[in-house]
Amino acid sequence: MDWEALILSIELGIATVFGLAPIAIWAGRALAYREFRGKGFVEALVALPLLLPPTVVGFYLLVAFGRHSPLGQAFEALTGHLLAFSFEGLLVASILINIPFSFQPVQRAFEAIEPSIREAGAVSGLSPWQVFFRIELPLAWPGIVTALVLTFAHTLGEFGVVLMVGGSIPGETKTIAIAIYDRVQAFDDRSANIMALTLLAISIVALGITNTLSRRIGRRRG
Repeated sequence: MDWEALILSIELGIATVFGLAPIAIWAGRALAYREFRGKGFVEALVALPLLLPPTVVGFYLLVAFGRHSPLGQAFEALTGHLLAFSFEGLLVASILINIPFSFQPVQRAFEAIEPSIREAGAVSGLSPWQVFFRIELPLAWPGIVTALVLTFAHTLGEFGVVLMVGGSIPGETKTIAIAIYDRVQAFDDRSANIMALTLLAISIVALGITNTLSRRIGRRRG
């Protein structure tokens, strides 16, 4: 077991969850409650990382993070090192590719809340913020937890984008998914199997949690 790679993957997963959670709650709620021109296009854009090959996404992110891009130049001027092939670059890439895994469950959770419940809170004298914190957020919580679990699990297993943007720098960008690939390349099947089983166990637990929470949302819709 490559413990350094596993710990780095967990750190990346936690950072991605914390980075995406507030954005996903805000964007998911907005997509659930607001109707606007181009909403279908925005929803398609949110789902785009699910359809594009990871190498395609990774390539364009690598270009965007590179030394010749405005973003890469600004980051290098501030920090003294490149955004590409760094943990910070890996984190930004992870946040972007996990948008559909975080936005969509949150949106569905807010959509499942009956409008009459929200209206009753407003009629009772609650402010919009009070309605959000006292009514909407507790009812949407299963979807929010689902989004967080899926984001964390997907971050641990992501390979293509991570390899393109971060490379395989031990202690900096080498995640457990890349460590598995390296062990297979070195014909170390035993180590690769142990790490693969670890990711498999995490995925099974994540699916169990998301299925349980999805059933709760479905019962509320019914």
